[in-house]
Amino acid sequence: MIDEPPAAEAVDSVLGALADPTRRQLLDLLAAQGEATATTLAEQLPVSRQAVVKHLAVLDAAGLVSGARVGREVRYSVRPAALDTTARWMASLAADWDRRLAHIKRVAEAADRDESPTPPD
Repeated sequence: MIDEPPAAEAVDSVLGALADPTRRQLLDLLAAQGEATATTLAEQLPVSRQAVVKHLAVLDAAGLVSGARVGREVRYSVRPAALDTTARWMASLAADWDRRLAHIKRVAEAADRDESPTPPD
C-alpha cells in the first residue's frame, strides 16, 4: 500500500466523518452556538446523548471538533483547520477539472473548425 501524505489522510478522515448526516448536523449546531456540551446537543437532535458522544468522538478524531473539560462537563467547539485543508483540496480538484474541461473544449472547437466545409468557389 502506498503511504499517503498527512494532508491526504486528513482529507480522508474529514470526508469520512462528514459522510454521516448526524455528524454534519452536530457540526452545524456547534458552528452556530460556538460551543456546547453533548447533553445540550442531544436535546436538539433525535438521538441519545450517548450517540452524540460517539459522533463527537468521530468528529474529534477527524480534527473537526475539540472538547475541553470545564468542571464536570466537556464543552465541544469547531476546529476549522481540518475543514480548511479539505476545502483547499476540493478547490484544487475543481481547478484541475476546469483546466481539463477547457482543454477538451479547445480541442473540440479546433476539430470543428478543421472539419467545417469550405464554401464552394
